[in-house]
Amino acid sequence: MSELQFPPMFQGEGLTGPADPFDRALALAITGTDAGTVVYNFSGDTLKASLIFTPEVPLEEAVATLPVCGLGFQAALGALAPPEVAVHLEWDGTIRVNGAVCGRMRLKASTSDPAETPDWLVLGLELNMTSSTENPGTDADTTYLSEEGCAEITPDGLLEAWVRHSLYWINRWLDEGLRPVHADWRGLVPTLGEPIEIDGKSGTFVGVDENFGMLLRTGDETTLIPLSSRLET
Repeated sequence: MSELQFPPMFQGEGLTGPADPFDRALALAITGTDAGTVVYNFSGDTLKASLIFTPEVPLEEAVATLPVCGLGFQAALGALAPPEVAVHLEWDGTIRVNGAVCGRMRLKASTSDPAETPDWLVLGLELNMTSSTENPGTDADTTYLSEEGCAEITPDGLLEAWVRHSLYWINRWLDEGLRPVHADWRGLVPTLGEPIEIDGKSGTFVGVDENFGMLLRTGDETTLIPLSSRLET
């Protein structure tokens, strides 16, 4: 495999074997590694990659990185996959392809205080590329890119595209604020407007606030669940 091509502000570190890019990115972030580092591992059946960020805004605003890079992923896969392949993003970072779960994005930061500006924030991507079983369709809610007409997509090509498209959305966020992110993201969330259960609560997912906190309506009461509550501890 040739050397990966990332935009100028990004630099890659490839891992092999069982090494977890998310754990490696966390270790690098803690030691002060520059933002824009992409840690990835193409071993096995799952594409795993993580990006290191150094936000300049409080954590409650910085967690918008999750939907911003989600839009980057949707654009990347949309550009590489056949036109009939549908990509949807759930509020918590779950990625669905043609209705079934195909992967997720995850976040961890140097602080859990929503009002504090984190020293670093790491966003991880995990995506099912192929199945190691002979009958991958036995779980109707889980899928793999190879089962959705995307067998020609390579992990390196998808990773390069994800970073490139995520940079586009990061720049729009910085230049125009979150309004365009909200506008495009809302159309990709299948549970928006639907009854859901989350954190032991039931209600209707009626929308998000300016920082993508979930607005959950139960009867006449609306509860705000901050997006920062999805951070890994």
